[in-house]
Amino acid sequence: MWKAIAVCNQKGGVGKSTTAVSVGSFLSISGKRALLIDLDPQGNATVSVGVNRSSLQKTVYESLVEGLSIPDIVIKTPIQSLERLDIAPSNLDLAGIELKLAQEIGRESVLKRACETARESYDVALFDCPPSLGLITVNALVAADCVLIPVQCEYLALEGLNALVQTINLVKQRLNPNLEIGGIVLTMVDTRSNLTREVTEEVKRFFKHLVFDTPIPRNVRLAECPSYGKPICLYDPASAGAVAYERLTAEIAQKLLGAQVRHPEAVTT
Repeated sequence: MWKAIAVCNQKGGVGKSTTAVSVGSFLSISGKRALLIDLDPQGNATVSVGVNRSSLQKTVYESLVEGLSIPDIVIKTPIQSLERLDIAPSNLDLAGIELKLAQEIGRESVLKRACETARESYDVALFDCPPSLGLITVNALVAADCVLIPVQCEYLALEGLNALVQTINLVKQRLNPNLEIGGIVLTMVDTRSNLTREVTEEVKRFFKHLVFDTPIPRNVRLAECPSYGKPICLYDPASAGAVAYERLTAEIAQKLLGAQVRHPEAVTT
């Protein structure tokens, strides 16, 4: 059964792309048919699975502006061991799309309509949203079943989070009554830091059971792997970042997909 998850936070640098790519990759190697939909003009998710942005013939731009369905633009990742992971790629063409979408009738539901024919081909879709609460993000929220919110463990973590929750509630009231907050992921965690403990306590005080048990540590290997075009499960599967994302994926699968994921075998490129 198709489950669409929007990975969303209007604050940049909180680990949205890393989370979308890592969770999608671990779901793929555990047997799920996963689709990454890159909605960020920077194309970080696209690059992170080894796709060359400059060689793309069709992207999410063509889907949202020209009416192509998502399956029409989907490509296989060049990583053979991630055969169940596909991507709807993005590049800088997407940067000016908000002006074009603003003139469309039903502009908030363009992505949802484009995804309709993909529902039978995948178990889960992960929307990697841009760092804004603009029309692209609203489209993701309308098309999604739930929202996954990465929150960086720093003092400004909660700044703007209220605006995101208000936007989610507004979309739920007016455009997508089935939309729910799937969970909060604490990212860039330093367990030695008093700041991390304080922010963690604050987030849990506000969101309680919505906070996933598995935090994502600050890990240099997570920062390195996009430049090699590999998700963390392949770049360094023994790293602290890979272990954390594998555990988080198991939590997400159980909570949001209603499924257990098997631990993957050794993965090679």
